[in-house]
Amino acid sequence: MPAGPVVGPIVNQAMREQVANEKLDRCIVSSDYEKGYAQLARMVGEENIEQLTARFKAVCPDFETEVVSVLGGRIWTRGGIDLKTRSLCSISILAALGRNNALKLNLQMALRNGASVEEICEAIFQVAAYAGFAAAWDALEKLQEVLKEDDQSSRVE
Repeated sequence: MPAGPVVGPIVNQAMREQVANEKLDRCIVSSDYEKGYAQLARMVGEENIEQLTARFKAVCPDFETEVVSVLGGRIWTRGGIDLKTRSLCSISILAALGRNNALKLNLQMALRNGASVEEICEAIFQVAAYAGFAAAWDALEKLQEVLKEDDQSSRVE
């Protein structure tokens, strides 16, 4: 019998490791997704979470999975700063970038996370100083829209 490399056991071991890694990845994604879904539901309200995830799924279902798993499950659940501070940071960044859909959602979440209108306005002043007054004005307009919708929904209930 010629001496040569033993491939079978090595290939089988590599395949077993690959399958194990794929199972682990699915468990991590599932865990992150569940954690993220729960976190987002707390921040947008149980009554709004299905509508929000449906918007993320509408064109690309994988987008919803990533948003919920990564943003909700890995970013918003981190320690180090509280949710209100994380919200104020997010508002400032999104306003500076002109990301109005995400800004509106994060303004709503900031209010639920305990940020006052005054604190949100102060964060927007930081935007004015570093990203320009036009960006801050757009953010203030979006805040006004959120507050108006919030006021209308509270009157309906």
